[in-house]
Formats: sequence, structure tokens, C-alpha cells
Amino acid sequence: MYAAYAAILVSVYHHSNYLERSISNEGDYERHALMERLTLMDNEDCYNQLRMGKDAFARLVTILRGTGRLRNNAHSNVEEQVAKFLHIVGHNLRNRTMKFYFKRSSETISRHFHQVLRAIISLDDVFLKQPDGLKCPQEIKDNTKFWPYFKDCIGAIDGSHFRVKVSNDVVQRYRGRKYYPTQNVLAACSFDLKFTYVLPGWEGSASDSRILDNALVRDFDKLIVPQGKYYLADAGFQLKTGFLTPYRSTRYHLKEYSVHQPENAREVFNLRHSSLRNAIERAFGVLKKRFPIIASGTEPHYPVDTQSDIILACCILHNYLMGVDPDERLIAEVDKELFSEEAEFESMVLSLAEKCKEGEILREKIAMDMWKDYNRNR
Repeated sequence: MYAAYAAILVSVYHHSNYLERSISNEGDYERHALMERLTLMDNEDCYNQLRMGKDAFARLVTILRGTGRLRNNAHSNVEEQVAKFLHIVGHNLRNRTMKFYFKRSSETISRHFHQVLRAIISLDDVFLKQPDGLKCPQEIKDNTKFWPYFKDCIGAIDGSHFRVKVSNDVVQRYRGRKYYPTQNVLAACSFDLKFTYVLPGWEGSASDSRILDNALVRDFDKLIVPQGKYYLADAGFQLKTGFLTPYRSTRYHLKEYSVHQPENAREVFNLRHSSLRNAIERAFGVLKKRFPIIASGTEPHYPVDTQSDIILACCILHNYLMGVDPDERLIAEVDKELFSEEAEFESMVLSLAEKCKEGEILREKIAMDMWKDYNRNR
């Protein structure tokens, strides 16, 4: 009896081992097929899922492997590790979703994600380069609206808010202009839409000007303004050496001039300043559209420190792709949305102007009626 029971146990044990090996082999096959489809077959699939073409992906894998931080192992190669990371940041996916697609455990997905994250951040000195200021940007030199007036300008700088997940005891510090907590990320870019400096992590309640002052002290070796050069900044910053802001109490935003053209020297300056500084808004727009993990309207899955690292990594990837695979369709989409926002604003301004005119007519009528009655009763 005991011998028969033992035989059954041995049979069950061998069968379970066989099933485990079969599932493992099946998972390997499915992963191999998925990676082939993503990175070797259809370029459009690679764009849609990994946010870059096949060649750009292959180059990125080579670069990251070269850092020494990512290696093939017995269970996964660098290509798979990088693909998982790009899939997550490109679609804001959770580990349980990636577990389903890649047939890996949640622990493996998380470990690979953070390994790739650290490897990408290690490339910041390679892809986040300060402008040397020796040459005037071609975007300025080729445009008579900007040349020679902004010949010493090296880029644009601004802050942008990204949603974060923080504990209740600090949430008020992170709640600024939005009803939900955010971090204010200071960034500078060149006019080819590449970031030259990125400082994530500041609370959403912190002003752009305060963050810049801190950055000039803490990152004096990274945020460098060559002698005689300057960045364009909006009215949220202080006018000072190295940072040129628009005139205050004067129309500034592009959409404001879609209704009425400039009427004096200050308005001409503000219009062209805004047109050139718009590069930083476009750069942030492309960044957020390419990597939804940092632009989602929902609360992030990661704590604020990790989310800050993700933003920095996405900026590095953005710069890499602007050099080898800029995706003109994506840039055109962002430009269209910015233009649409301006058109919507113009419509609102026209509607407001009509209401103001109606109000002026009504006010004038009441005032004249009062004046007539006042004179009659004196």
C-alpha cells in the first residue's frame, strides 16, 4: 500500500516538473516571438510599442550594454530588458500587465525596470550637454525675426509640472497650481528641442525663479551660461545676467497677438521673445506625448523619488531620439495641439471682447440716463 502511494507521489512529482518545464519553454518561445515582432519585423510595431524605430532601438541597446550596467543572463538578454522598460514608460503600464505580456514574474519585471532606469541615467553626461555658446543657433541665424537681435541666445528655460504620488504629511508642499500634487521640473533646451539641463524633484508649490536660483548654486558645473550669453525665460523668472525675460505689464503670449498685432517696441520684443522661447514648450510637449508615464492624468505608480528618476531618464531618451529618430509626426502633432490651444484662446478673446463692448454700451447708457436725471433734478 505504501509502495503504491509512494509511486503515485513520484508520478505526480515528475508530472508537475514536466508541466513546469513545458510552461517555461512555452514562455521562452512566446517571449522570443514577441521580441522578434517588436524589434526585427514591423518598424511600425516598434514605434507604436517602444516609441522608436528598429534601428534606434538596436543602437540604444548597444549603448546601454556599453555602460556595463546591463548584461545578458541565463534567463533574459539586454534587448528584452530594455524593451520592457520602454514598453512601460511608453504606455504607463503596471508590472502585472508586463507580467502577462512577457511571461515574467513581477519581481523580475521590477528588477529589470530599475536596472535599465539606472543605466539610462548614467548617460546624462553624454546626452544632456550644455551649449558651448561659440556658435549662434542655426534656428536664430536663419530667421530674420530673430537675427541679429537674439544672436547671443543659447536656449530657453522653464519649469513644467508633473504629477506625483506623495504621503499625506507632505502633500501640501507638492500642491501648487494644480488641485493634485505635482513636482516642478526645471529644464533648459536648445532650439532643436534637445534638453540641455534637467532638474526634477522640486515640490509643485516652488516657484520657477526659486528653483533656478537654487540650481545656479547647486549645479554651477551643469547649468552654465557662457559670458555674454543668455537663456530666454518667461515672466515667472527674474530678469538678470544670463536670463532674458519679457517686459511685464505688456502683452506676451503668441495667442495674444493673434487678435491684435504689436503696437510698440516692447510688444514687438515680447512677440518675438515668445516665438523663440516656445521651443521649451514644444520640447516638453514632445517629451510628455512620447512617454505617457510622466504625463498621465492619474496618480503615478511609483514614489516621487523614482518618478523624478523616470523623468530624467525620459529626457535623456528624448535627446537620444531627437538625434537619431526624432519622429516628425510626433513633433507635428504637438505643434498642432499648441496651435489649436492658441486658436481656442483667440476665439475666447474675441468672445470676451464682444461681451466687453456690450458691457461698455450698457454702462454708457446707464451713465447718460443718470446724468440727464441728475441735471433735471438739480
